[in-house]
Amino acid sequence: MGFSCTVLLLALSISFTHFFHNPLVFANGDAGLIQRTCKTTKYYDLCVSSLKSDTTSLKADTKGLAVIMVKVGIANATATGTYLSSQVLSKAANDTSVKKLFKECADRYSYSNESLQSSLHDLAAESYDYAYVHVMAASDYPNACHNAFKRYPGLAYPPELAAREDGFKHICDVVMGIIDTLGSLSF
Repeated sequence: MGFSCTVLLLALSISFTHFFHNPLVFANGDAGLIQRTCKTTKYYDLCVSSLKSDTTSLKADTKGLAVIMVKVGIANATATGTYLSSQVLSKAANDTSVKKLFKECADRYSYSNESLQSSLHDLAAESYDYAYVHVMAASDYPNACHNAFKRYPGLAYPPELAAREDGFKHICDVVMGIIDTLGSLSF
């Protein structure tokens, strides 16, 4: 009797999943879930490659995939902050205002990191709206860095930093896409 109930529930789950065209509700951690989840984001390839690079993603549900992507964002923000701090200490940045500018940018990436940390707490509490807001804030902090360079005429925004900023924002966009999916699943 127990086995037949399990089979019936599984069949109903698959039917409802197909009927409502939302395969994320009942699927639990596999390559298919990663692909379906990533299709809901702006940067499918980035999403798939980031998630597949983490071995825990194959056992994760959709919320777990969001957590993994947030951690990718944290690692990226940390690496960019470290890069900016190294620029402050480098001999190439002898000008005090340039050092101050790189320090300001490093601080912005630290704030991004803190916002992403907050989103992890929100995800754990299933407060998806707050998680989304924290990721959006994290994504926006690098704009302050970019805008700070505009205060110094003749000082170009470094291409390395521009590439890092774009990559970070893409990661945040992926996270927000996954959180959007989670938000729609909770209603």
